[in-house]
Amino acid sequence: MPRLMAARERSSTYGFAAIDDRGRIAARLIFGALGWVPGTTVACRERGGLVVVSADRGGPIRVSLKGHLRLPAPVRRWCGLEAGSRVLLVADPDMGRLVVHPPAALDAMISRYYADVFGGDAV
Repeated sequence: MPRLMAARERSSTYGFAAIDDRGRIAARLIFGALGWVPGTTVACRERGGLVVVSADRGGPIRVSLKGHLRLPAPVRRWCGLEAGSRVLLVADPDMGRLVVHPPAALDAMISRYYADVFGGDAV
């Protein structure tokens, strides 16, 4: 009999978004899960190939009136993001952060998980 996954222990909200030609992400539902409204200022940092975004009163980035979050060009370059890149967004209200998972990070995470599940067999 298959083993069932454990019940969720986190209150994270997930979504996918595409980076537009101006480096913006449109994800009102995700931002709303964090309590971010238009005008909320945030700061970004890179950590292990991920973009970590947190509310910051003195932050240089602002959620736009249309609910977009623009990732600055240096941030996009850190993680190889370009116009059209699709990213996994994870809003973690308990930690007050948004984690942006670029495709390369997703590939690495899924490869490791599959190696565990399938015993290292290629999928």
